[in-house]
Amino acid sequence: MKDVLAVVLAGGRGERLGPLTRDRAKPAVPFGGIYRIIDFTLSNCLNSGVRRILVLTQYKAMSLDRHITLGWRNYLCRELGEFIDVVPPQQRIDDKWYQGTADAVYQNIYTLEKERPEYVVILAGDHIYKMDYAKLVAFHQEKNADLSISALRVPVTESRHFGIMQIDASGQIVGFEEKPAVPKPIPGNPEYALASMGIYVFNARFLFDQLCRDATLTDSAHDFGRNLIPSLVATRRAYAFPFLDENRKQDAYWRDVGTIDSYYQANLELTGVEPQLNLYDDHWPVWTYQPNLPPPKFVFNSKDRCGVARDSIVCAGAIVSGGSVTRTVVGPQARVNSYAEVSDSILFAGVNVGRRAKVRRAIIDKGTHIPENMRVGFDQQEDRAHGFTVTPSGVVVIGKAERFEPVMADNI
Repeated sequence: MKDVLAVVLAGGRGERLGPLTRDRAKPAVPFGGIYRIIDFTLSNCLNSGVRRILVLTQYKAMSLDRHITLGWRNYLCRELGEFIDVVPPQQRIDDKWYQGTADAVYQNIYTLEKERPEYVVILAGDHIYKMDYAKLVAFHQEKNADLSISALRVPVTESRHFGIMQIDASGQIVGFEEKPAVPKPIPGNPEYALASMGIYVFNARFLFDQLCRDATLTDSAHDFGRNLIPSLVATRRAYAFPFLDENRKQDAYWRDVGTIDSYYQANLELTGVEPQLNLYDDHWPVWTYQPNLPPPKFVFNSKDRCGVARDSIVCAGAIVSGGSVTRTVVGPQARVNSYAEVSDSILFAGVNVGRRAKVRRAIIDKGTHIPENMRVGFDQQEDRAHGFTVTPSGVVVIGKAERFEPVMADNI
């Protein structure tokens, strides 16, 4: 893996995750209490032995840059040729923002060439999964491929959101359509289609040549899925790498948390007894930046109030002070005060839920104060009147811009 350079595309706006992306890039959105979405891709790199990583940013990248600077650069040793560098748009080649995923890499081709890699792994910074990229690179080498794409089965009903591939018996890609209206199913399995995960391995010199060729095409959107890959599968050696759970030999865990509802569901799944995504796996840890915080605390145990959390994740520095938490992700330094009830929700860092407040099916962004006696998630008309976002499935989102009068915390 010393010959591998990873390029993480982390510049998407994440508009469908608004208002959570109002002040931050999508890869910087918190997930699972202490993590950011990008931590899963970066952890895969470290656990796979990939030690040279470029993170290409674009929109609202300050919190993402700060997170990587504080929490990730200590894992790698620059003196040994290891690094994780955040690369903002430099307009080295063009005076425009990135026009597509391929253009983002092309505009940084000088930085890539300077590292002289043999293989380049292109990754998205906004998906939740665990994957050994070393196995993907080994597959690429074994097939003597120009391009390899990690592939996952998806229901045909959902496949319009993905690049859909057709392969022959050897796994070579013979067809590729980006987000087709009528996707072609897997032969013999009409309920599923074979989808691209947006994870690519290229021979480095081949990639550089194709990026330069695509940059000259005036009718190209300069996107891997829409332009570059469809133009290659008919003439070059392109293979699909099946992404499977190594233990159960079935489709592995992978979530595109690109909408509020999918993000909410993926977080709430973590509160289950045996979630499919194991955050307690010592063999494949998920790394992140963790500030020095005290342990979580649960106080008051009387007949009228009791600090309790059931089927929940409660992060460091959080205090459940005489309130009740059920099936909820409670972020660092969040606080649930006396007689408050929170269920099926996600509280980001520093959220303060006031006395006797009731919150359900909600996502509450960082530092928000919920006043005493307030109800969230019980009446959609009332929630919208407050200016909150309500998704089609009824999840209420309170963004960082929403501010109430601070509530008086319990005296402990």
